[in-house]
Amino acid sequence: MLVVGKQGSIFWVLGLLLAGTLAGCSSTSELATYPSVYGQKPAATLQMTDEEAVSMQSQLTALGAARKSGAISEAEYQRRLRELQLLAEQHGADTLKQIEN
Repeated sequence: MLVVGKQGSIFWVLGLLLAGTLAGCSSTSELATYPSVYGQKPAATLQMTDEEAVSMQSQLTALGAARKSGAISEAEYQRRLRELQLLAEQHGADTLKQIEN
């Protein structure tokens, strides 16, 4: 066991150990075998486009306006709402199945 009296000596010893470890790395060609962690990675699924987002927003706004004005019945509104809620519940599991396959 190495007993060091001063804190500065500990850093000196650690520096020597680090230098010895790094001395074994003689080239950067070894680094080529590791995966790159830089840059943008591809998405697991396709992302919604701006046009799709605008289209969905306008559809939902129109549905809300139709309900408020009485253009559609409450029953029709509830039917569409249940349809969207079911889609929301199943979407995660369906997407996960697509990713796994």
